[in-house]
Amino acid sequence: MQTETGAGSTSPWFGSIMTAPVGLNKAKDVIVGIGNALVDILSHADDAFVEKTGFAKGGMNYVGTDFIDKMIAMLPNMPVVVPGGSACNTIIGVGKLGGKARFIGKCGQDSMANLFSKELQNSHVDPFLMTSASSTGRVLSIVTPDAQRSMFTYLGAASELVPGEIARCSFLDAAVVHIEGYLLFNKDLIIKALRRAKEDGAMVSLDLASYTVVESSKELLETIVTEYVDILMANEDEAAAFTGHTDEQKAIQALSEKAKVAVLKVGERGSYIAHDGAIVKIDPFGKGPAIDTTGAGDLWASGFLFGLTRGYTVETCGRLASACGGEVCQVVGATIPDDGWTRIKRIREESWQNKNG
Repeated sequence: MQTETGAGSTSPWFGSIMTAPVGLNKAKDVIVGIGNALVDILSHADDAFVEKTGFAKGGMNYVGTDFIDKMIAMLPNMPVVVPGGSACNTIIGVGKLGGKARFIGKCGQDSMANLFSKELQNSHVDPFLMTSASSTGRVLSIVTPDAQRSMFTYLGAASELVPGEIARCSFLDAAVVHIEGYLLFNKDLIIKALRRAKEDGAMVSLDLASYTVVESSKELLETIVTEYVDILMANEDEAAAFTGHTDEQKAIQALSEKAKVAVLKVGERGSYIAHDGAIVKIDPFGKGPAIDTTGAGDLWASGFLFGLTRGYTVETCGRLASACGGEVCQVVGATIPDDGWTRIKRIREESWQNKNG
């Protein structure tokens, strides 16, 4: 790994020389995401409301549909209902940016499934959705005044996607297949998806999703990263669980030794990207405190993967990614409003003009 340090610095800095990763099939341009198809139900409430749930504030808890329905009926205001799930958030972002996008998941045969599919299509995403007799998965997220989020999750049909449903046409024309780390809990499914992606000539992008996922799936993760993953994305906690390093410079270097492209997201300090023997530091986008960080990593991935399929340099991909991640932090939930996308697309256009001289 090449490094260049300034006075009092141990950080490697190589921005302008970084090119787009070798291995991306330029004849293909679809970004495909595969993950849990969940509907996010978002609402503000006070601490007293969270106490009524019987669960600790700020956590993620698996519950049944009856519990979620009961809590919704008690909410002080009408919730916002939007498609969710890590890979789905990323693919919706790709569609909003103008990229060719497809999402693979499993829903029920209910009104939530109809909403999920319709919203994907409205976001210019091609839905490859299997169906189940079980209810569509959903997550009730309660945001308290201190911006903490308490989540109550019912996986439902989302957890029932099986390897046999990853059809030959699933990854047709895919330049990149983006997989959320939560699929590590379904070993047979993630292995099938990885093998099929490679058979179809796509690069594989993996977001580690959660440090708890990494801790509980460490052996499997080591194997699949070595054998299949081209683009590895992690935040600080996930990187520490995977590499053993809490120091961000050591962590990004360790990640870079495991994949062709490695990403370390460090919240309000920005991100690092390693590729081709160099590391670049990407500054955070925007100013002011985050209102809600839900979906920040997912939307970061949207901008980065979109940029790669457009042939931008890794540094430019990172700037676009930072803009997507920054905008989603200014709203509650993982849905960027139209004015946010207008600002992001301005950066996209500037990137395209710079690429073409």
